[in-house]
Amino acid sequence: MIKGNYKLVVMGSSAGGIEVLSEILYNVSLTVPIVIAQHISSDTGFSFANVLNEKIAAEVKEAEDKQEFHSGVVYVAPANYHLLINADSTFSLSVEEKVNYSRPSIDVLFESVAMAYGRAAIGVILTGANSDGAQGLKKIRSFGGLAVIQDPETAYCSVMPQAAVNTAGADYIAKSGEIADLLVRLTGGTDED
Repeated sequence: MIKGNYKLVVMGSSAGGIEVLSEILYNVSLTVPIVIAQHISSDTGFSFANVLNEKIAAEVKEAEDKQEFHSGVVYVAPANYHLLINADSTFSLSVEEKVNYSRPSIDVLFESVAMAYGRAAIGVILTGANSDGAQGLKKIRSFGGLAVIQDPETAYCSVMPQAAVNTAGADYIAKSGEIADLLVRLTGGTDED
C-alpha cells in the first residue's frame, strides 16, 4: 500500500460508535484532521467530545461554525446539527431537516467532503443501525476519494457498514482493530500501540 495524498479523514458511526471510535483512535496520531459524525441525541446529557477526550490520546473538539480545522485534532459534529466541510478548511453547521432520521447526518458530512476535497478525502463507515453514510461514501468514491468500511461481521450493528458496502463499494473492508493501522499507512502518522 502506498501512502496517498490525503488531507482529511471523515468517519461516520451510530449504534456502538463510541466504543469502536475509542478503539480505532485510542493512541493514533494522524498527519491529517479527523472529522466524525456520530449519531447522538441532544438530550443524552453528556458531551460526545468530552467522552471521546477521556478515551483517546488525540485532542477532541466539538466543531464550531466557521472554525478552521487542523491536523492532529479530532473534531466531532455537535448534537442536533449537520456538520459540513468547506473547501477553505472551515466548518459550517446547519439545522436543516434530518437526513436518514439523523442530525448530524453522515451523508451530509460526507457529501460536503466529496465536493470540497475530492480525491484527497478518506471516508470511513463504522457500526450503525441505519443506512446513513452509504450515499455520502458513494459520492466520496465518485469524486476520487477512498472508502474504508468496518467489516460488517465484526460491527456491533452491521446494518450501516453493510448498506455502505452494498451502495458504495469499498476500497478497504477491515476489522475495527485494523482500521487505525490502515489509516496510519494511508495518511502517515503514528500508532503508539
